[in-house]
Amino acid sequence: MQHSKHLPAYTRLSVRFIGVVALAWLFVLAAAVSPLRAAERSRVEAFLNITGFDVALDSIALSAGSAPGMLGLDDSAFGADWSRIAGQVFDTDVMHEMALDILEVALEEGPLNHAAAFYATDLGQRLVAAENIAHMAEDSVANEAEGRRIISDLVRKGAARLGILRRMNLAVGSSDSSLRALQEIQLRFLLAASAAGIIDMPLSAAELRDLLRGQEREMRRALQRSALAGAAWTYRQFSDGELRTYAEALEQPDMQMVYELLNAVQFEIMANRFEELAMRMAGLQEEHDI
Repeated sequence: MQHSKHLPAYTRLSVRFIGVVALAWLFVLAAAVSPLRAAERSRVEAFLNITGFDVALDSIALSAGSAPGMLGLDDSAFGADWSRIAGQVFDTDVMHEMALDILEVALEEGPLNHAAAFYATDLGQRLVAAENIAHMAEDSVANEAEGRRIISDLVRKGAARLGILRRMNLAVGSSDSSLRALQEIQLRFLLAASAAGIIDMPLSAAELRDLLRGQEREMRRALQRSALAGAAWTYRQFSDGELRTYAEALEQPDMQMVYELLNAVQFEIMANRFEELAMRMAGLQEEHDI
């Protein structure tokens, strides 16, 4: 599909948690939380650590580098301060506080205890360690290529492991949910960039949404391939039995509730930070133009 010169091609954001569209209203609830709940914040923080979600939050910062490209621009358009501003907006401490604010209100004790109990096991901690490495991998392109090679071997052999990996990916969120969330992130970023005067947006929000929807089939396939290759690489050192145990754990109702919420939190933080980045980029552009 051809695009207007004012609009970038749809750029896939790399995220591990595949899930639901962001829930911005959770921030409203979090703002009204009573100080009496503050003692529970430490339990939520411990939960983030034991499940590895704290590292997943840190990895959001890696997506900042894709921001100019999403707008069809180059880093140089924003001057020498680009890296500094991106680092400030995607500050990991800020993102952790945002996550804690939401989860302190929205994460129920039952699902929290259930997920923490699984990830506290020997298998759970080994899985978290592998996932943390995958989150922060510097050469994600090479890792995904290796994952695709692993998948090709599994397909050629007709290995049962392929079905287990697909089962795991489905348990943590469908490709449709991921696609909707990523579309929402890009939509919010483009609209914020347009409002800030960074790009000339010739389309309304409804027209832009229709444009993104027109690319859904291609993007859904890309997401599915990427998620499968990523899982193949991330869990390459685990046995089929261990991964089957993990899939069964992920399919439990309490774990499903946890992942649905964590997905929503991660996508909301991404969208929020990209909107903030658009405003800061506008200031950088003005300084550079001067």
